[in-house]
Amino acid sequence: MALLTLALLYGSGAALGVSLPAGRWLTMTALILVGLLPFAALGVLLGHLLTTDSVGPAIGGGVSILAFLGGTWFPITGGFLHTFGQLLPSWWLVQASHVALDGHAWGVRGWVTVGAWTAILTSAAAWACRRDTNRV
Repeated sequence: MALLTLALLYGSGAALGVSLPAGRWLTMTALILVGLLPFAALGVLLGHLLTTDSVGPAIGGGVSILAFLGGTWFPITGGFLHTFGQLLPSWWLVQASHVALDGHAWGVRGWVTVGAWTAILTSAAAWACRRDTNRV
């Protein structure tokens, strides 16, 4: 689904005159896909821990908070929220889109942050899945 969404966005951008070197398109796409991994694991985790009626509001609220702290709505350029935001995968997902603007990919901090969140959330999702499927 992420690839389909990206293809539609990129196609729309190209139709509206966005022109980037192929390397930037590829780098940005790779970083976005890697940046989505912790969110996929979070979705699996919440799907196994919450009821059908509560998963929608939990994901909606959680995504809103992560989007705010990650700088999706507006750039957070300093202070506590800037420092805290850099500890979240949503911050680095937003930074992945900035490759189109300045060409700079993530540094070590970005890779470590996204990797740590992916590992933690994947482990938690695997635990929740095992717990959920062993209840029969």
